[in-house]
Amino acid sequence: MTVQGDNAELVKAQYRAFTRQMPMMYFILLSSTWALALTHMGLAPHWLTLGVPSVLSLGCLLRVTFWFRTRNVDPSPALAHAALQRTNRLAGGIAVAFTLWSFALVPYGDAYTRSHVAFYMAITVISCIFCLMYVRSAAFIVTLVVNGAFIAFFVSTAQPTFVAMAINIALVCAGMMSILLTNYRNFETMVVSKQRSDALSDENFRLANLDSLTALGNRRAFFAKLEAELEKARVGGRRLALGVIDLDGFKPVNDLYGHSVGDRLLVNVAKRLSETLKASTAFRLGGDEFAIIAPFPPENDQLVANANTIAARLGEPYQMPEGIVHISASMGIAVFPDLALSCEELFDRADYALYHAKKRQRGGAVLFNADHENKINVDARIESVLKQADLDAELSLVFQPIIDITDGSLIGFEALARWDSPTLGRVPPTRFIPIAERAGMVCALTRPLLRKALAAARTWDSPLRLAFNLSAHDLNAYDAVLAIVGIINGSGFDPQRLDLEITETALTHDFAQITHAVETLRRLGCGISLDDFGTGYSSLTRLHALPLTKLKIDRSFVTDLHQKPSSYKIVKSLLALSADMGLDCVIEGVETKEELAALKTLGGSQVQGYVFSLPLTAEAAGALAAQSARPLGKFAV
Repeated sequence: MTVQGDNAELVKAQYRAFTRQMPMMYFILLSSTWALALTHMGLAPHWLTLGVPSVLSLGCLLRVTFWFRTRNVDPSPALAHAALQRTNRLAGGIAVAFTLWSFALVPYGDAYTRSHVAFYMAITVISCIFCLMYVRSAAFIVTLVVNGAFIAFFVSTAQPTFVAMAINIALVCAGMMSILLTNYRNFETMVVSKQRSDALSDENFRLANLDSLTALGNRRAFFAKLEAELEKARVGGRRLALGVIDLDGFKPVNDLYGHSVGDRLLVNVAKRLSETLKASTAFRLGGDEFAIIAPFPPENDQLVANANTIAARLGEPYQMPEGIVHISASMGIAVFPDLALSCEELFDRADYALYHAKKRQRGGAVLFNADHENKINVDARIESVLKQADLDAELSLVFQPIIDITDGSLIGFEALARWDSPTLGRVPPTRFIPIAERAGMVCALTRPLLRKALAAARTWDSPLRLAFNLSAHDLNAYDAVLAIVGIINGSGFDPQRLDLEITETALTHDFAQITHAVETLRRLGCGISLDDFGTGYSSLTRLHALPLTKLKIDRSFVTDLHQKPSSYKIVKSLLALSADMGLDCVIEGVETKEELAALKTLGGSQVQGYVFSLPLTAEAAGALAAQSARPLGKFAV
């Protein structure tokens, strides 16, 4: 006989269903009441036929107005429960009022009018039971009040017709209450089932948007949140900042300690990231890439300072059972509406800023700015022209001599790409090659360049070698590797005099495919050089896994070598490492005699750089190759 409030969703469902039924119940009640009043006009006093129905109608209209105003309201569980409890109390009062008014009309009129009173009470309570179906307690109260009084009153008349009607109504109401209970249980079961289904759906949605390892939002959740926050920022006329984070040195941790340690490291990174953030939200996009959405960013200078603080916190040593792990975190930042107006632009610009952070400010944060915007536009122009270029005609090569400084002899040349565009003029390789890699068309550059390099090298006397750079994209696909093999086999140049150079960053791609590609080229007879050694994150495990023949020390360690003790020690260690691994070692970027003297002291032998020669045209390289074949063809060292 009371409204249960232990299930909030059930209470709200009762409230919504009941709200839709109330206007109909009051319409039936009022129309039946005035019909009964009209049949007693002139038979009963005016206060019974006009006064009382008017007062009852006013009360009903007030309730109809209340329910009409709240028909579209989504109430809280507490509000819905309170409204249903109030209805429960009013149901008893209204039932008593209408019942007493009905009985007050019985003494007036003949048998027909008294039968109308009986009919009114019977049919009205039946309609009310149906309308009160979703508030079971109210339906029971109305039934007990009206039908209890109805049955008792008409049985007490001892008039056979009225007694029969009372018994009939009692049986009908008993059957209807049974049906009401069944329907209510079905309604309750449906609501509970929907509640469980919604809970399961919500849980599935949560899991679908959750990174199971770190418990941060995943890539799907990130883009949904970014879209929502961007719309809020657009409507509110405020800024929104996005930071994209990449961990520097994470892959060697995986290689050295295994993926289980790498996973635990990611969990610790996520924990630090969450603890560091205040009003911002962190996500894991995949691998070792994370993102931060800051809905209320400070001014740019403070924003970058905060980002650097986060990066510094993530770069602090991690104490693991296997040992202390050192990584760093680079971050790219973009701000709406500064140079980014959509989710795609915001993410792309943050990612572009991250690229610059990893390249020039590793372990720190870079904010996307107008210079980056201009560079994107220039890069887009270069990419567009490159896609339409006649690569065979526009691409050319120059050749950088590689010297053995122990005796000054020429070892060979490294082929370096050049692009002379009729539209853009000469474009440096440091610009167009990264653009070609990002555009996925670097393989289209590699093939004509390799053919031209092999054609030029075929004129050199043995044993001069040719070094040629391959992109990771050249090794990532089986078809691309077969194309390279076909070009080498068809060139007429001895593969055993060819050194194919790959960078350390290539090893961060599909290592299994890279290994297979390198082994294929090695079986062909080609040498395999690891270029820019020391600037990436190659682990010794991966170095041993590849059939390398040579390491190339990056020029960043060679510049002012004689004045930088740290660079001197690094080069010394790398030379010792290559010797221990049985690999040749080429030192590139040597530009001064002082650097050359320091390298000789360290025991370096194979060197290339401007201290000997600028890159040469194919003709000049051929002439130098011919000169080196003569006994006096030596470089002064």
